[in-house]
Amino acid sequence: METASRCASIDHLIIIGNGMASHRLIEALVRHPQRPTCITVIGEEPVPAYNRILLSPLLAGELATDSLTFRDPAWYAEQSITLLLGEKVVMIDRDNCRITTESDRCLDFDRLVIATGSRPAIPNVPGIELAGVHSFRDLQDATALEAIAQRGGNAVVIGGGLLGLEAAEGLRKRSEQSLSQEPYQKPYQEPFQRLSVSVLQRSARLMNRQLDETAAQLLENTLSKRGLHIETNASLAALEDNGHGHVKTVMLNDGRRLPADSVIVAAGITPNVELGQQAGLRCERAIVVDAHLTTSDPHIAALGECCQFEQHTYGLVEPIWRQVDVLAAVLCGETPDGYQEAPTATKLKVSGVALFAFGPTEAGPEHDVLRYRDPESGDYRRLLLRDGQLEGAVLYGDTRHGPWYFEQALASADLTACRQALLFGPADAEVLQTEHADNANSPASSSSSSPSSSHPPTSEAA
Repeated sequence: METASRCASIDHLIIIGNGMASHRLIEALVRHPQRPTCITVIGEEPVPAYNRILLSPLLAGELATDSLTFRDPAWYAEQSITLLLGEKVVMIDRDNCRITTESDRCLDFDRLVIATGSRPAIPNVPGIELAGVHSFRDLQDATALEAIAQRGGNAVVIGGGLLGLEAAEGLRKRSEQSLSQEPYQKPYQEPFQRLSVSVLQRSARLMNRQLDETAAQLLENTLSKRGLHIETNASLAALEDNGHGHVKTVMLNDGRRLPADSVIVAAGITPNVELGQQAGLRCERAIVVDAHLTTSDPHIAALGECCQFEQHTYGLVEPIWRQVDVLAAVLCGETPDGYQEAPTATKLKVSGVALFAFGPTEAGPEHDVLRYRDPESGDYRRLLLRDGQLEGAVLYGDTRHGPWYFEQALASADLTACRQALLFGPADAEVLQTEHADNANSPASSSSSSPSSSHPPTSEAA
């Protein structure tokens, strides 16, 4: 598929990749009065850019496919952007500033942006190439998983992070929908079978990079009650064949075997760096860029999950959006301040459960630990303070105060005076801060009375 544009032979920007980072860049460019004269976007998928974050509710049957699309093809044409879909770039000729696609299409560029994203990290275990093994990364994957949910049987999801849990919960929900429609089936149709979904997490707890032990256990309990089977400390050893080239069993390192008609791999991502390597660009874990997102070739930039700045690679949107701001300004002839790493808070909704986290996951001996838990509502908060300053937080359920906590951490605010009210958010805490403005640097007494609440906080020094 191709849209037409007013492309000239000069000032031609080519963007390889049509994912979320690429589209964010395009939206920024078209708003700028000094945008490149000619923009060509090449996407390997056959559809325009869409919101991958919404693949989980799509799988669960909560959204229609059209609702994921950012812009339809007509919009690109209106913006004088050439959109090439279903095309894969296979070569970058740096000497001649030219790219070649799989269909032998050749295009010359003045500036090039590589925004090829990433792909699922596939474990190197026997049987991983069997039929019935899937990933959960794009619309095609979501369609395949929907069919799995409707067939029923046993599905095993590899990975207990955000993507794995979303895939597992999406499968469960879609299977329940199929079962609810069973009375309306025609007599000659085979009845739907319930899908049994298991999640394998290699570490001792779910989402170990974001959650502490308590929050992870709360999440596991919630998902287990819904019908998911959670296996922690579960390392994949091999996938076994049914004798016809299809997966039949998942074997773990401890010798256990789990029945599996389908396996969904959602255990991290690998940057797509092959084009950069082919072009001779400097690559380490990803394509190395400087603070202006420029690669080792001054005519070529890289953006998003396929790039590496200093020692950092990316999988969250917030730092990538900041990269887009810098790169858009550069491509429009400005000299912006360079991209810099910054602390990032993780705000997620995992299977309907709200989470907010930043800073260290584990408490160290230097931390003062504050904890609050409301068994009735299921809310949980854990704050880590060092010398009166907030360094980390985990919020489960009620996350509305998360941004305020993050602001206090970024400001290195001394919260000693309001320590006793800190777990209840800004309202009570800021009152105490105001009342104790004259002695804000003196430590609050550990015997201070608790703020008014039906669930007083528990705190402990770690």
